[in-house]
Amino acid sequence: MVIDFHTHIFPEEIAARTIAELEQRAKVKASADGTQSGLLEAMEHTGVDLSVVMPVVTRPAQFDRVNNFAAGINADYSDRLLSFGGIHPDCENYKEKLNKIKEMGIVGIKLHPDYQGVMIDDVRYMNIIEYADELGLIILTHAGMDIGLPEPVHCPPDRMRKVLDILKPKKMVLGHYGGWNQWEEVYEYLAGEDVYLDTAFVFGYIEQDLFLRILKKHGAEKILFATDSPWSDAAQYIQTVKDLPLTTEQIDDILSNNARRLLNLQ
Repeated sequence: MVIDFHTHIFPEEIAARTIAELEQRAKVKASADGTQSGLLEAMEHTGVDLSVVMPVVTRPAQFDRVNNFAAGINADYSDRLLSFGGIHPDCENYKEKLNKIKEMGIVGIKLHPDYQGVMIDDVRYMNIIEYADELGLIILTHAGMDIGLPEPVHCPPDRMRKVLDILKPKKMVLGHYGGWNQWEEVYEYLAGEDVYLDTAFVFGYIEQDLFLRILKKHGAEKILFATDSPWSDAAQYIQTVKDLPLTTEQIDDILSNNARRLLNLQ
């Protein structure tokens, strides 16, 4: 089984426009069309069994729309797609919002400090992470630079380390291997800590020696296979992982077992 822990899809009516805008901003060509049907079709060709969808609430007013969309995915495609929910740091009554996500049967939330314009160690995020952790939700945040957005970086490794030291969340996942294009800092501040790192949009941008150095310090049991689909091709990513100088057990952990344990899948 292969689990892609970090993917994105958009409602059919806005997908084409959204993908075109993001391609222009990031100067990256998408490998799929960003729709639910497009992701499912890509999974058939690439050998991915389950994709975890990561929505982003870019404005507080989007909360209901985004989370209802996520719940619909989970109801209709639970055997192939699993969507997290989302929350914005400026949402009022954050506990009420997180309780609603939990009651909807959604197992985790996605944060994006760059798109949401708030530093990861801001008290608003700290409150959300602390309470989401109390509820047993998985928390995945974009980490490091965003290729399509200007500085400042809102979730750099040193600030993320502060959050971990203070809150000690039990199910925290850092996208893009702990901090996109800030991997030396990831090695210094985050490798070895009690946090998961995913591989979304990493291969082709990080040197293999540095990837393996972080993995050795951090442990393969805390690495989650992820592509950032539609921005990376899963077949290429799967082959890249299989070609790494790792044991069969480590490769299986990265491609599937770690995610299965975190998601509590049988």
